[in-house]
Amino acid sequence: MEVVINSIINAVQTGAMYGVLVLGVYITYSILDFPDLSVDGTVPLGGVISAMLILKGYNPWLALLAAFAAGALAGSVTGLLHVKLKIRPLLCGILVMTALLSVNLMLMKAATGGMSIASLPDEKTLFNTLPASLIPDEVAGFRIQQLIVCLVVVLVCKFLMDWFFSTKSGMLLRATGSNDQYVTMLARNPGTTKILGLALGNGFAAMAGALITQQKHTADLQFGTGMVVLGLASVIIGVSLFRKVRFLRSTTKVLIGSVLYQAVMTVATSLGASDQLKLIMAAIFVVALVCNNLMDKGRMAHD
Repeated sequence: MEVVINSIINAVQTGAMYGVLVLGVYITYSILDFPDLSVDGTVPLGGVISAMLILKGYNPWLALLAAFAAGALAGSVTGLLHVKLKIRPLLCGILVMTALLSVNLMLMKAATGGMSIASLPDEKTLFNTLPASLIPDEVAGFRIQQLIVCLVVVLVCKFLMDWFFSTKSGMLLRATGSNDQYVTMLARNPGTTKILGLALGNGFAAMAGALITQQKHTADLQFGTGMVVLGLASVIIGVSLFRKVRFLRSTTKVLIGSVLYQAVMTVATSLGASDQLKLIMAAIFVVALVCNNLMDKGRMAHD
């Protein structure tokens, strides 16, 4: 029983950490319908920025916000390439992701003196400073401190996003994804709204990278690989499974999807399939897409 509970805690904690990323992917994929591959670059960007500032002695919460700002800047570049230069969305993401490979490497070497991995074994992070240090590390043998910190961060992001969507700018963002011509009729520029949405989406992705880095005490340039698949699969799982649950907000649904996704990955790891995790990620994504398409066809047939 203890092993089962610890596995559940681990799945919820990891789902919450990556849930920040999932919220960002939800903005770009579900709301804007923008296939943004730059996420694979902004996640490690957030980790590198966070590690740089922590190594220089800055507050870890400030490092988290700085990571969001850096990700938002990268997302704005993606948006500008699409809106101003009329480059296709898929190519915009690929271009920014490719550029970030070099940017992240240069930042990492500048922070570590030439190394490609930053280690933070004894540095202050969100998980060992106030207010997290007031939370007991374990209760009844179960590690809860990191779980609580991750839940607080992702819930704050979720509630801020819900509030934003209730504002005029948030409603325009939703309208842009559904019908940008309608936004033009309102004398608003849909291009500006797209840039804002991409900035927010990549800001959350970079914040997730910073949170993961501080939790693992390591910043690695490679851990951004597959983040698009992870985020999209979580969004599709959450939206598809809870499509008919009206009382749940979309942000809540995608966060539950993130936890369910991580639960499957936790089970796979416990069964000794750690070497096949990327393959399992892709398989889950395919299954989620197929199920989502079947549900859409069923709904259309019913209508």
